[in-house]
Amino acid sequence: MSPKPAIEPTSLPPAEPVELAGLVAYQQGGVVSRTLVKKNGGTLTVFAFDEGQALSEHTAPFDAIVEVLDGEVLLVIGGKSVPTKAGQTVLMPANVPHAVNATTRFKMLLTMIREPG
Repeated sequence: MSPKPAIEPTSLPPAEPVELAGLVAYQQGGVVSRTLVKKNGGTLTVFAFDEGQALSEHTAPFDAIVEVLDGEVLLVIGGKSVPTKAGQTVLMPANVPHAVNATTRFKMLLTMIREPG
């Protein structure tokens, strides 16, 4: 029986407040990400998208929660356009096609729940 792959430890400091939007910087013409927590039960990743950047339509086997930290994004979930701005949170359900389109520069926290719904 082969060993389980190692899970990288959290990169969040314990018992300290963190400004999530400050953990990733915008990159002209690109998308930047930083994984903060990676556990068997899920992940927390912050992203910074430059205006016009996108993730093409795809599906994931687990629920994902997008919390927009800065700017605006057009999420497309199951064919429905979902304009979302800083301070708003959206659930992208497991196995439903979704896409991410940066209408302005934006930053988000993506929480992936690695447990079937």
